[in-house]
Amino acid sequence: MDIVGLLFWLLFLTVISEPLFSFQRLKAARMALLKRIEEKYGYRVITMIHRQERVGLFGVPFYKFIDIEDSEAIIRAIRTTPKDKPIMLILHTPGGMVLAAAQIAHALSQHPAKKVVVVPHYAMSGGTLIALAADEIWMDKAAALGPVDPQVPFEGTHIAAPSLVKVAKEKGKEASDKFLAYADIAEKALAEMYDFVLRLLKGKMEEEKAEAVAEELVMGKYTHDYPLFYEKVKELGLPVKGQVPPEVYELMELYPQAQTNRPGVEYLPFNLPTERGKERFQ
Repeated sequence: MDIVGLLFWLLFLTVISEPLFSFQRLKAARMALLKRIEEKYGYRVITMIHRQERVGLFGVPFYKFIDIEDSEAIIRAIRTTPKDKPIMLILHTPGGMVLAAAQIAHALSQHPAKKVVVVPHYAMSGGTLIALAADEIWMDKAAALGPVDPQVPFEGTHIAAPSLVKVAKEKGKEASDKFLAYADIAEKALAEMYDFVLRLLKGKMEEEKAEAVAEELVMGKYTHDYPLFYEKVKELGLPVKGQVPPEVYELMELYPQAQTNRPGVEYLPFNLPTERGKERFQ
């Protein structure tokens, strides 16, 4: 092989391997920072950070949302956290699958120790559902949560469940059987989400107040992507603080490009107890 051919292959291998090396450097930096946050604040730290990225050799757009792999990873992290260890879940997500978000919210709500959700920028839709499961929400005053009205698949797109129900009631028998069937699904989805939100808010506020919050977030008062900033979240009576640990902003700087393989969840492994030490987890 001549020198030109050798240089070509060396350059090719460098271009191919550099994204991997770059990711490994970022991952190591994130793990070191997560460890520092855990040591400083005393929480088990879990992250779920989703971004719209350009990744890979040719900058192909890559979109990340809450999915089943995310829920599996976070539930595994919660399950391996000692019952007396508080959890800090850092969220940055546009939302995603209702099933996955509900599983995460349920698992988080069941953890006996204190649970804090930190929102440096936004946690919309399913992200908000997860935030409702926390004992406290720490959010930047410019950060946003969002409504949790279900979005029902309809003819290749998604339509807000409250809108489907409203139109079905207005059209009455003039609506097609197909449309009425979708409206029936939407009505069930609204009732299920309303009930789930109430269960997440139980113990955090009076029942009447919880019902008012569920009504406002679920039943279609806002468009699905309407931002609920800190002041509004506080007005709703949710347990919110307008502060974010400075290290969290530092952490976000280490996500210029998230990993290309799912899920978008990272946490420091927690050593599982030996047979002798299992009793402290009971």
